[in-house]
Amino acid sequence: MAFVQCTKVSLAYGDRDILKDVSLFLGPGSRSALTGANGSGKSTLMKVVAGLIQPDRGERSVDRDSRIAYLPQSGIVHRGKTLREEVEQAFGFIQLLIQQMEQVGERLAQSREEDERTRALLDEYHRLQEKIARSGYYEREQFIGRVLEGLGFERSDWDRPVEVFSGGWQMRIALAKVLLERPDILLLDEPTNYLDVEARTWLEGWLREFPGAYLIVSHDRYFLDVTVNEVYELFQGTLRRYVGNYSTYEKIRQGELEALLAQYEAQQEEIARTEEFIRRFRYNAARASLVQDRIKRLEKMDRIEIPESLKRIHIELPPPPHCGRRVLVLEGLGKSYGNHRVFRNLDLLVEAGEKLLVVGRNGAGKTTLLRIIAGLDTDYEGTLTLGTDVQIGYFSQDVAETMTGSQSVLETLEAEAPLHLIPKLRDLLGAFLFRGDDVYKTVSVLSGGEKSRLALLRLLLHPVNLLILDEPTNHLDLHSKDVLLEALQKYPGTVIFVSHDRAFMEALSTKTLELSGGQGRLFYGNYAYYLERIEQESALPQETARLSPPKEQSLSAAARYREEEKKRQAQIRRLERQEAELMGRIEQLEAEKQSIEAALADLATYLQGQRVKELQGALTEVSRLIEAANAEWERCALELGALRSELRKEHT
Repeated sequence: MAFVQCTKVSLAYGDRDILKDVSLFLGPGSRSALTGANGSGKSTLMKVVAGLIQPDRGERSVDRDSRIAYLPQSGIVHRGKTLREEVEQAFGFIQLLIQQMEQVGERLAQSREEDERTRALLDEYHRLQEKIARSGYYEREQFIGRVLEGLGFERSDWDRPVEVFSGGWQMRIALAKVLLERPDILLLDEPTNYLDVEARTWLEGWLREFPGAYLIVSHDRYFLDVTVNEVYELFQGTLRRYVGNYSTYEKIRQGELEALLAQYEAQQEEIARTEEFIRRFRYNAARASLVQDRIKRLEKMDRIEIPESLKRIHIELPPPPHCGRRVLVLEGLGKSYGNHRVFRNLDLLVEAGEKLLVVGRNGAGKTTLLRIIAGLDTDYEGTLTLGTDVQIGYFSQDVAETMTGSQSVLETLEAEAPLHLIPKLRDLLGAFLFRGDDVYKTVSVLSGGEKSRLALLRLLLHPVNLLILDEPTNHLDLHSKDVLLEALQKYPGTVIFVSHDRAFMEALSTKTLELSGGQGRLFYGNYAYYLERIEQESALPQETARLSPPKEQSLSAAARYREEEKKRQAQIRRLERQEAELMGRIEQLEAEKQSIEAALADLATYLQGQRVKELQGALTEVSRLIEAANAEWERCALELGALRSELRKEHT
């Protein structure tokens, strides 16, 4: 049985305990996640499990036939081979098995038939033969094709030198090699960092079929939810196991955190009282023994600490400046690079307050479209019209990488943040993983990921009404993503964004624009709704596809459908405004009626005969107006309900 086990493992760097009596078991059926705050030691523990780092104390046990494959989160560069040659190295261990099998075969040829030693050699030969067959070695061409295609490589990439691939694709090559090894135990440190949605989805399916065990570190909540059934949390060097997926762990941990917070607050109150007693009576000879007792009590107290990764920090974005209802209109937008057509005839209307997600495979033009909207690329066909008073804020990895300067991280934000946010800057920086002395780092020495986080935070502190975000969740941990998501959900302005984090995409998007085959297609729902529609369409019987009209007719029908849906949406918005106005009118009339009834209930009113008649007439009139307004509201509500129901039916 393949397994790896760590028992009471401890490791320290200098005076800092990274791991303290950590125990962990990975065996058949283990579908495990490893979580913890940035810098808590997750990568270190992964290397200990992989056998790359020896602990100071404790034991690491591995079944002698277990094969363990480890993927670090970054830093792998391949050279000197083609892509095909590089990934075929994953089968290197099979070559050793083949050599062993050939050696056993040679010894068999020299042995006698009925010899005891011969039967042992036959058993060994058969064992090696079975192991080679199970490895997929003889079907490796098909296996390699499946993995490379799943991770986004084209067939034309197979014979390209590995040096030409960028850093993100280098890590995809490393991931491909680890998967092709078919180890007994997989250790994956941030495997989704450089994967798009399609590749992540493929990897989810691959892991579901994987017969061995795995331990994953990831900042993608959805990915963890669908791939793991237990979570190990590393906090202050100690490790604790939770049964269930990541969302289950978060619920349990949140309950524990609330109890911990209550204990923490009670302890802080006790510490404050004790310190106050010491200050007051430190020089009082009559109470010297009591003071010493309090001092010893403080020294022996086990201080409760709150996990940084579970502290809830909230960002309130500056209110967006007012702008018109129409934020952005694209008409016949097209873009080409030489002979390569990215997209053509793209029509799009974005209205205030919408959260538009742009999706599509790599190369579909997502980043190109965002750059055009942001005004960074002006070489395009068609027209782009921004609405009245629209102010744009744009974020991308490229923008972050250009950041330089001798100012510290904290000084950079202090120079740009609104006054009311200055006291909260340290909390905001902590939420974006700048903790402790990190806030005093100069911008010029920051890593690419740190610059990206700082650039995103700088953007969020500026008052704009159209945010354009290209991969804003890269380099953020789960806690930081939650902080960002909550802020953008509450943000009343408009957001157009690209992301590869499915949970983030589903939670933020209100509409989805798909770029595919040079065309754009708008879906009036979030990313989950988009996936449902795509799944429904892919499930249509082949006969329907054969009977479908020619491409030009299909496109025009789709255009007509979109126009009809736009009109219906506009009608719904008109009725919603009318409904809100009627409700306000009814409330106003009801308040007026109550005022009249209060006047009629006052005995002093009846001393003025004419006044009583006026009030009674006014009461009759306001009652009539209320009845009419209620009838109009009921008609409006019925019409609105019918339209919404009709729209829901078309979308299901």
